[in-house]
Order: sequence, then C-alpha cells, then structure tokens
Amino acid sequence: MYVIVAGGGKVGFYLAKELVEHGHEVLVVESDARRAAEIEAQLGSIVMCGPADEARVLRDAGAERADLVCAVTGDDEDNLVICQVAKARFHASRVIARINNPKNAEIFHKLGIDDTVSATDVVLSVIEQELPRQHLIPLLRLRHTDVEVVEAIVEEGSTIAGRRLRDVALPKPCTIAVILRDDAVIFPEPDTPILIGDALIAFTTSENEGPLRKALLGE
Repeated sequence: MYVIVAGGGKVGFYLAKELVEHGHEVLVVESDARRAAEIEAQLGSIVMCGPADEARVLRDAGAERADLVCAVTGDDEDNLVICQVAKARFHASRVIARINNPKNAEIFHKLGIDDTVSATDVVLSVIEQELPRQHLIPLLRLRHTDVEVVEAIVEEGSTIAGRRLRDVALPKPCTIAVILRDDAVIFPEPDTPILIGDALIAFTTSENEGPLRKALLGE
C-alpha cells in the first residue's frame, strides 16, 4: 500500500515509522525543511519538503496513485484542505484527517473526508470510562452517523433491576444490543431479565442520550 503522510510532526513521524516497519511504501510531506531533514536522517529518503495543501506538491508526491492520504498536521483547516485536494483533484482512494476539535468531525465528513481521528475524543472516552458507574458511558460513535454506542451499569436500587427488557420504556430510536453479565455475553430477547451488576450496551443517538440515561439510570 502506498501512503502519503502529510505532516512530519510527532504524529506523522511515528505513523510513518510504523507503516514502513509494516512493509508499506510511505512518503512524508513536511513543509519545514529542517524537520524534513531530521526525518530523513532517521527514516531514510521517504521525505518530501513542501506544503501538502498545494496541488503541485501532492501531484509530485504521487497522490494520483496513493492508496491512502493521511493529513496529520497540527492544524484542522490545513488537514481539511489537504484531504479535499487529494480526494477531488487526484482521486486518492482514501483520505484520513487528524482533527484537534472534535466538533469539526461532522463538517469534515460532510465535505467528503473518509475518516477523522481526534485525540481529544480518544482521551475523553478513556476518562469517561473511569467515571462513577452510575454514569452513561460513551464507548464509540459510528462513523458518518449520529449513532453512539454507550454503556450503563445496573446498580443496587435501580428501578429496572429485576424487570424484563420488554418492560423497560426505551426512547426511540434506541436499542439494548448486548448485556455483559459476569463473564457472559448475552444478546437479549424481549423477555431477558435485567439484573443488578449487568452492563447494558446500547445503541442510541446524541439527542436521546438524556432520555436513555433517565430510562436506564433514573437520572
């Protein structure tokens, strides 16, 4: 696979290093000549110096034959432009953008960017999973949608403990997809009982997080 990594900062450097070690053909495009020289000294001649948000630079980098273009500069706007040019001008097979502000993800997707990666979202997800158990814990968001996968723990005193799934009034659209009970994974039926200690894995939307929290946790 031929991968163009736009941005030679720490993220771009280690991404390129891992890709090379996995046998992929990689070219790092870095605008700063000094940084480009440092990368070349460590990784070899897989670096091109130039602004990756310019069409001529992506053309010289071989964007037309790239299987993947990863824009990982520290600037969301630059990453958007890089991906748009690679996609629209050179028909790159796939483009991925690093974003610093998670709120930019939706507009990136609307503008045709295949995937976005937000370090903020990743760290926040880890933190939220360590919050007190009565919280509704976001696990992940399905790409290009408003659908979220969340987890709720059924605690002592819960109003739904001991009830069957069919008797729990869930907001729509929302569904309980999996119940984690001790070491068992249960794909629930309408008559499946909900027990104290169960971890309920649900699919919902951002709009329905509040109603779902109230239905499952009484918050």
